[in-house]
Amino acid sequence: MRFLSLLIALMAASLAWAEPAAEMSEPVGGWRFNGLLDRTENPQVAYPTPPIDRGVQRNRTMIEGRLKDIGTARQPHSLAVNGNPLNLYTDDEGRFGRPYAFGAGSNSVEVRSSEGKSLKRVQFYEANNLRTPAQIRVVLGWDDPKAELDLHIVTPDGQHAFFGRPALTNGGGLDPDGVDGPGPEMFTMTAPMHGTYLVYVNYWGNYGSGGYNFDETSNQNEVITSQINLVLNENTVDEKRETFVVPLRAIGDLLLVKTFNY
Repeated sequence: MRFLSLLIALMAASLAWAEPAAEMSEPVGGWRFNGLLDRTENPQVAYPTPPIDRGVQRNRTMIEGRLKDIGTARQPHSLAVNGNPLNLYTDDEGRFGRPYAFGAGSNSVEVRSSEGKSLKRVQFYEANNLRTPAQIRVVLGWDDPKAELDLHIVTPDGQHAFFGRPALTNGGGLDPDGVDGPGPEMFTMTAPMHGTYLVYVNYWGNYGSGGYNFDETSNQNEVITSQINLVLNENTVDEKRETFVVPLRAIGDLLLVKTFNY
């Protein structure tokens, strides 16, 4: 009887100390040719499901999988997609799904724990040369799941990409516009025009179980730390990266992060 009790106690302890793990159903490693199979009728659902579906994520690859043994703390894990860090939250069952526009050539997706440990990594080669890599990619993430930040991009022709106009006529747009917590918000252009671009971040409001609100006390952190990654000529020998860390304190804050020429 003592042996049985000890065995049960050891099993319970092993479950309690189980390390987080991840499984990924899409994409899979190896060679792939996007568009070889017609999957236009397949439903694509992001997890957690955003309260607003802006419908700008067509013809994107879904990064799908599930986190296991992540405990009750619900600390943010992360996705590293071609080196771009993205905050990763899940639904109540641990599932995650994020759309991403992959270009031709070698691509990688890695799931990392909240401590930075690699849980799952997939490398694949996109053989469809029509899948043009992003020449400009701007990624916004932040550290407060109860705050709603917005990315604003002004292109050389004066067009303004933001949550109210996620798709521009010049080919740029938000992909995706994260409206369900700490991002990511992402702006991409595959054939950018030459000229000056402006990158802004805005602390729009807060988001909780009751929906959006502008209560200054309803967010989690007194100071919200946002991280903006600017990537030019992604996944090529000419790739250039810059990272900016911007603190935001009050709803309504609108800060110019970067002015750059392409």
